[in-house]
Amino acid sequence: MRYSFRLTAIWEAFRVATASLRANKLRTALTLIGIVVGVTAVIAVVTIIKGLDQTVAQTFSSQGSTVFSISKNPQIIKSREEFIKANRRKDVTHEDAEAIARLCPACWRVGIAANAVETVKYADQKAENVRIRGVDPTTMFDIDGVTIDVGRIWSDTEGASGRDICVIGADMLKNLFSDAPSDRAVGQEIRIDGRPYLVLGVLEPLGSIFGFSRDNVVYIPYSTYQKAYGGRRSLVVFIQVPDAGQLEIAEDQVRTIMRNRRGHATDEDEGFALETQDVFLNLYGSATSNIYLVTIGVAAVSLLVGGIVVMNIMLVSVTERTKEIGIRKAVGARRKDILTQFLIEAVGVTAIGGAIGVGTGFGLAYVISALIGFPLLISVTSAVLGVACSSIVGIASGMWPAWRAAKLDPIEALRAE
Repeated sequence: MRYSFRLTAIWEAFRVATASLRANKLRTALTLIGIVVGVTAVIAVVTIIKGLDQTVAQTFSSQGSTVFSISKNPQIIKSREEFIKANRRKDVTHEDAEAIARLCPACWRVGIAANAVETVKYADQKAENVRIRGVDPTTMFDIDGVTIDVGRIWSDTEGASGRDICVIGADMLKNLFSDAPSDRAVGQEIRIDGRPYLVLGVLEPLGSIFGFSRDNVVYIPYSTYQKAYGGRRSLVVFIQVPDAGQLEIAEDQVRTIMRNRRGHATDEDEGFALETQDVFLNLYGSATSNIYLVTIGVAAVSLLVGGIVVMNIMLVSVTERTKEIGIRKAVGARRKDILTQFLIEAVGVTAIGGAIGVGTGFGLAYVISALIGFPLLISVTSAVLGVACSSIVGIASGMWPAWRAAKLDPIEALRAE
């Protein structure tokens, strides 16, 4: 019975609070602004970054957590000194790859790759800034995590003979073959740096990340790459292990092999770069963590301003409604009834602001995604958190005005003008 009475009292306080908010639309709207801005900023950034997190993780783990590489230069160079030091190293050669394949028991697959950037032509069509990737052996397709959509890859015999053959990425269909079906490209002849190459197959699309397409690529055999570009360029050796548990063992074995081959390697510079995909994930993580911090700062300031606005407007509301409070107390309203009413008003308006902020945040994220091409990941958790945070702000900022209203003396309140 008592519990039912309490629920009835809360419901009545809610009705009174709602009526007050509707009656003071301008005041309610001003109260919403700070809350909406803060929650919108958080939701928009979190939605975009969560989508990026998922996409980046999938992209950089396309080779899986079982692959690492050996190269002359690190994939990410952070300073001029590091660049100079890396350029002084010996090139990574085909012999290095053969030594790793021969002497590393934990290594499952070993492949090499060399890259160039060229303009590719077909008839009167051309594609610019295409990555030409010379690979050996054909298991590099598995290591790279790419699969054939139509056609085939070359055989080991074809690759070793240095034939002018290739497998193209999905962008080549759009840029050279006017979005023709994949099978239309197979058997056609494209030209790379003036040399003709027979198309054996088309890769399945991988998509883009940060606006850079991963499908703007042409694979050719490494022996063919040597004929076209010479064999004096440093290679990248890719090593794959059967499972992630073997990765550290294989890294130690490869590091020992390469240090022995370099001879003069020191702890400061081994003479090569050994890297996993974590190097990109760590760089991305450090970059997005700064964005998170800035966003949290903006949101915190917005919510703080919103909380101060809520408190001030609620204090004004208490002053304006002093006689109303006196009348309610005179007819039997208790302190906790008045306290509950004003708290419900504060929490109600901030929760509404949080809900609007969630909606506008998702909308803003969608617009940014459409304009820039960033992926989205809609999170129910972030929506609930946005409303919850705004409600907490309402409780914190509404407590003092509510307490002032609750402790008003009814006789003094009735005398107020």
